[in-house]
Amino acid sequence: MPRPPAPLPDDLGASFRVTRATSLGATRGRLTARDLHAPFRGVRTRVASQESSHLAGLDDLDVTTPQRLDDAARRALLSRIEAHALVLPTGGFYIGDAALALLGLPFVDPVRAAEHDLEMGVFTPQRASRRTGVDCVQIREGLAHTTQRGGFPVATPASVWALLGRRMEVRDLVRIGDAIVRVPRDERGRRRPEHQLATPAQLTAAIEAGRRLGAARLRAALPLVRTGSMSVLETDWRLGLVGSGLPEPLLDVEVRDARGRLLGISDGAFPEFRVAVEIEGDHHRTTRRQWTRDLDKYAAYAAIGWDVVRIASSHIRPARGADVQLVRNALVRRGWVQ
Repeated sequence: MPRPPAPLPDDLGASFRVTRATSLGATRGRLTARDLHAPFRGVRTRVASQESSHLAGLDDLDVTTPQRLDDAARRALLSRIEAHALVLPTGGFYIGDAALALLGLPFVDPVRAAEHDLEMGVFTPQRASRRTGVDCVQIREGLAHTTQRGGFPVATPASVWALLGRRMEVRDLVRIGDAIVRVPRDERGRRRPEHQLATPAQLTAAIEAGRRLGAARLRAALPLVRTGSMSVLETDWRLGLVGSGLPEPLLDVEVRDARGRLLGISDGAFPEFRVAVEIEGDHHRTTRRQWTRDLDKYAAYAAIGWDVVRIASSHIRPARGADVQLVRNALVRRGWVQ
């Protein structure tokens, strides 16, 4: 039976630099033991506490629930960022999927996000560093701005979006753009514009800051970005209506009765025709409280003469047009003529 590795110095955290460990008395042999992982040159992470840079147990993960996959990718990325920050070059900052993880934004491809090299940037004239597991990009001054999240340097949300133009297609840029400019609501349903990550005007300024890769895709995406989309699924639904001939819905709509009493907040609506659209993720069917609230809201809508179109993720993905037809049928019933 193999002997367990000797204890590490008490002052070392979950991730640590090799130089610090050796200065505290750890031997080179100890730092190659099986209970330590080497995510980057010069860094060690305790295996028991580290999230693998790959999505561990992906085959066992319920990939039919995108939020769970997104959360797993975020945990993996944040763990790698924590380890890499120990050797982050002066002036370096995180971009790409690493920045999305730090900013709490959704991933277009969670598996890629979890498995791809960490993306970071440096401003010219600083040269891009080379390190296994890291994709470093040299960025001209003015084409990005930086901030701090969780103690880590990261490009600002508008800068992150503009830099994604070099590798993302228009539809994916709209998805991320919607998430950046959305105006959140608090637990009582009140809009909190102070928590908006960036405004459409700031996205425009980021595009116009200078010549950059992917500028044409960014300019094509910007007119499609909206402030009221509260999830990637809602964005996908809205984009599915483009070119269908249907009117564009209002988003994040407060539905009120004749006295002005708030009955509910709907993902989309066509107020002229009294049609509300609800994009129902898994929490609508798995959370008893949410299920009850939904029933009460739909009853209140019916009492003032509104129709509710309920759309599940399976109507939207893959794109078969089922969601478009459901909305079309409701609008036609309400007198809409194409």
